[in-house]
Amino acid sequence: MLGGTRFFGKRLVERLLEDADNDVTIVTRGNAADPFGERIHRIHMDRTNPEMLASAALNQSWDIVYDNICYSPDEAAAACRIFEDRAKRYILTSSLSVYDPRPEILTEDLFDPKAYPVRGGGRDDFSYQEGKRLAEAVFFQQAAFPVAAVRFPIVLGEDDYTKRLHFHIEHIRREEPVGIPNRQARISFIRSDEAADFLLWLGRSELTGPVNACSEGSFTINEMISIIEGAAGKKAVIREKTADEHMSPFGIPQSWRMDTAKAQTAGFSFLTLADWFPELVNVLNRTYDHN
Repeated sequence: MLGGTRFFGKRLVERLLEDADNDVTIVTRGNAADPFGERIHRIHMDRTNPEMLASAALNQSWDIVYDNICYSPDEAAAACRIFEDRAKRYILTSSLSVYDPRPEILTEDLFDPKAYPVRGGGRDDFSYQEGKRLAEAVFFQQAAFPVAAVRFPIVLGEDDYTKRLHFHIEHIRREEPVGIPNRQARISFIRSDEAADFLLWLGRSELTGPVNACSEGSFTINEMISIIEGAAGKKAVIREKTADEHMSPFGIPQSWRMDTAKAQTAGFSFLTLADWFPELVNVLNRTYDHN
């Protein structure tokens, strides 16, 4: 696994280790500790260095390679070369960001990586969106092994190191302005443990190509804010524009939500967003009561 020491990657390792027959190796720079002890193998290296990755992969083979940290076409091209004869199946963690926000619900065919023009470059050469688009394009046009690309939306959870939901709770509790350009835009989310469960399921399936994965249902930004207001007991101070440090990480100009019929038809059942989001907000909000 490329990346597996935090957030949903860490949860995926936990899921894999529930089966004693799984032999798990993670590739990591070693910057983040993990709790797995001797239950896993570790390769400490910088994934962006193709020579190091090739050396680490030498004389080994894998049933499944999970790649949670590919952000550029150069990284994707290196993986295609290095794992050409060593991987039976490859799962790329991609993103909702490959789509532009738009009013209608997003289906996989709205971005076709097989038809997207490939150009080289590292992760610093492109925006996050373009890097993920090009990474998908390289894998689907160049890989000799079966590939599935999971298009996740924003992933939430108590273990979210980006703290994007925390941002909103903190701002509303402090009565600080929150910049939201479109309150009626609808947005998809997925919970971190659900993301791990989906990756585990996908690795065991025969599904290939791009696959949308998000919790069932969506919220308008306004509905999301209302839930946080209820937990915090305070009214949000919403501004269409504000200083950059107060702009919402969820402040999208148009709706950004995905259709998951492909995954559901193949047999995966997603959680319902309305069932878990309010409880997550309550749990996170209570952590501030002790500060």
